[in-house]
Amino acid sequence: MAACALRRGLLSGVSKYSRKHSHRILSVTDINISFEVYKPRLQCRACGLLGGIQQKRFMSSRNRPEGKILEPVGVFEAVKQHGKYETGQLFLHSVFGYRGIVLFPWHARLYDRDITPPVSDSKPEPPGAHGSKEVKGKTHTYYQVLIDTRDCPHISQRSQTEAVTFLANHDDSRALYAIPGLDYVSHEDILPYNSAEQVPIQHELFERFLMYNPAKSPPFTPRDTLKAWQEKNHPWLELSDVHRETTENIRVTVIPFYMGMREAQNSHVYWWRYCIRLENLGSEVVQLRERHWRIFSLSGTLETVRGRGVVGREPVLSKEQPAFQYSSHVSLQAPSGHMWGTFRIERTDGSHFDVRIPPFSLESNKDDKAPPAGYTF
Repeated sequence: MAACALRRGLLSGVSKYSRKHSHRILSVTDINISFEVYKPRLQCRACGLLGGIQQKRFMSSRNRPEGKILEPVGVFEAVKQHGKYETGQLFLHSVFGYRGIVLFPWHARLYDRDITPPVSDSKPEPPGAHGSKEVKGKTHTYYQVLIDTRDCPHISQRSQTEAVTFLANHDDSRALYAIPGLDYVSHEDILPYNSAEQVPIQHELFERFLMYNPAKSPPFTPRDTLKAWQEKNHPWLELSDVHRETTENIRVTVIPFYMGMREAQNSHVYWWRYCIRLENLGSEVVQLRERHWRIFSLSGTLETVRGRGVVGREPVLSKEQPAFQYSSHVSLQAPSGHMWGTFRIERTDGSHFDVRIPPFSLESNKDDKAPPAGYTF
């Protein structure tokens, strides 16, 4: 109910509202999620016109079944059509609805198979992948962000909040550790806002990474610990390639990350994590039922993996909850390879169709550097 209401409030209340007009009011109660609209007249920061609706977002901080306690969160700002958001920018996620703050940007190459490009500057298909279309990459901005821990329960059914993982720093070659509440967000998913609070985001790393400086805009500046952490973990956090493809209104976006190499039984094992987001761009309710992967290794092996759902779930994608995001891992006994496949999707009438997973490369171009030695500062 909470996730559904967050989606309705953000998407119908914000996305349909002109992106040039930045002021909206949302309110979320601690028991029944609801939205209230107030109508003072004010001047829009983006276009200078007087607007008829202002919205602020409210989130309860107490669980009191006998009452509804609302607390203001902030006021939306103008969405940036050009340029990038700075470290310390507060935002709401336009799809998943959580509050967050920008740590730093990444500039990735987006390979969108829905766009037919010229042959030059294209990404070739891996051996055996479906189709023969070459895809042109274009630069696209993503952000490393912190998620407000108060919002994690509302999004856990639609997006993992422990999706950024690292290889552990001990002998177990399969051991991983995660940093909870760390995410990657595309530029177009950022809905910026400002707040008068000095600690507007609840996360254990917020005050370690950022400090309040009212003389700056945004008023949260990076500490040396953030800069050191970013530099130390850059090879394992860096987002370089993003792959996207749409089949029958179901868009699949894949982001692979190289995690490092471990030795196991006198051989080298190379690890990657990959983040996948499915989005229903249509109005029909569908459900993911099966996955079918093909994994090609540079050593010459081709592995086929079939199974029910993804990460133990069979998510429903509807107009109210159109997106699902998860992360998983793959290991190869070779420094590079490719992955591609399909998701089996079921309609409400019981019929099925296959959604293509865009092919993507598994590259270990950073394997000359040691993986991070644990969760330290």
